[in-house]
Amino acid sequence: MRHREQHRSTRIGWLRAAVLGANDGIVSTASLVVGVAAAEADPQQVLVAGVAGLVAGALSMAAGEYVSVSSQADTEQADITREKGELATQPQAEEDELTGIYVRRGLEPELARTVARQLMAKDALGAHARDELGLTEELAARPLQAALASAATFAVGAAVPILTVLLAPASRLSFVVSIVSLICLAALGAIAARAGGAPAAKGAARVAFWGALAMALTAAVGRLFGMTVG
Repeated sequence: MRHREQHRSTRIGWLRAAVLGANDGIVSTASLVVGVAAAEADPQQVLVAGVAGLVAGALSMAAGEYVSVSSQADTEQADITREKGELATQPQAEEDELTGIYVRRGLEPELARTVARQLMAKDALGAHARDELGLTEELAARPLQAALASAATFAVGAAVPILTVLLAPASRLSFVVSIVSLICLAALGAIAARAGGAPAAKGAARVAFWGALAMALTAAVGRLFGMTVG
């Protein structure tokens, strides 16, 4: 029976973008809503601010992720192109380089040379990309995937405080939005930690702490400006 292993490292690309998007969606939109509500705005104004924050934030996340991951992809492609040229013009030097890598990893020199030759005979570029550059198909930069994941998860996260605004009593708006958002942040942190193989409690506490701090500071600013205008 063939033994198959599932490694969590294959999830890094989409998991990072998804967690970042959802976390930012909840924190930024909840903080915006709480801050506007603390300035004694009416529920309709709070709702408009939340929806505007959702749209602007989702587009900003998509653009930011696309640009940053595209830069990573460009760098990876440049390294691959350079490696192609070196393989074409200096094959022996590249074989020596790969042999040295395997020797440093613990193989005997003769065995390392044999392994390098066999791997290069089958897929020289793939061997150098993986063992010299540290690039693999599973962890390759995917700009569009990262952008879409960030935008979608930001919108889902931002929908939490917005829906809470619609359902919460006007007199307790800030409190209810804060509590619901913190519960969702803690759940998100726990799920993300578990998906990555880390302790759920630690992930939940970390995300909830920063979310609470952001909402508290924004509420203080909103209350200060509300008092000043009033």
